[in-house]
Amino acid sequence: MKVTGADAVERLRVEELSVHYGGVRAVSSVGFTVEPGQSVGIIGANGAGKSSTLKALMGLVPRSGGRISLGERDLTRVKARDMVRHGIGYVPEGRHVFPGLSVEKNLMLGAYSRAWDTETHRQLDEVYALFPVLKEMRDRLAGALSGGQQQMLAIGRALMTRPRLLVLDEPSMGLSPKLVGNILDVLRRLREEGLSLLLVEQNAKLTFGATSHCIVMENGEVAMSGTSAELSQNPRVREVYLGL
Repeated sequence: MKVTGADAVERLRVEELSVHYGGVRAVSSVGFTVEPGQSVGIIGANGAGKSSTLKALMGLVPRSGGRISLGERDLTRVKARDMVRHGIGYVPEGRHVFPGLSVEKNLMLGAYSRAWDTETHRQLDEVYALFPVLKEMRDRLAGALSGGQQQMLAIGRALMTRPRLLVLDEPSMGLSPKLVGNILDVLRRLREEGLSLLLVEQNAKLTFGATSHCIVMENGEVAMSGTSAELSQNPRVREVYLGL
């Protein structure tokens, strides 16, 4: 089963990305790449600039500098609503499902930019195979789901776009340890299928388990970067972010 469009993955390159809110600097000259099929995490404390980096990448907040490209395409001036057409799926912080619509209609909205054809029906079946609970609740209103089920729905909706890169903002927020484990299992499975992932999280343990490479942000800047295995053994990271 393949729930992604990972057969045509491309390098994401972020260069000198900066964000200001008024006169306040939130992100300063951040740069990183996500190689084809690679999974990259960004960790940091509240206010470190993680979510601002992701939102600037997606065009959801104004950038005060920098360049973004996917493969040979310059996405710096692409509007947020058009990112999906370039192969980037987005799972926002707080899920943002449509509570008054059914689970299945929420998923169908993920495929709004494509024809509702045999391939799209196959994609829906694959998402249901990845999240069996969503199939069981396909006719239930999304607003009636638990927080964990809504997070699964948000991920499933993003996968309905058949992304080449999946961007997730704090997917573990507000979830129980058991549900965090379920989300980790799903991210590992997507990673094994070759989908490129960019994950922003406060939960460093989840990030190290789901990604191959990681960036540590502090005060709007990249403080450290390396493989997830290396950083998980870094004494300062273990003390500050893993509590060890």
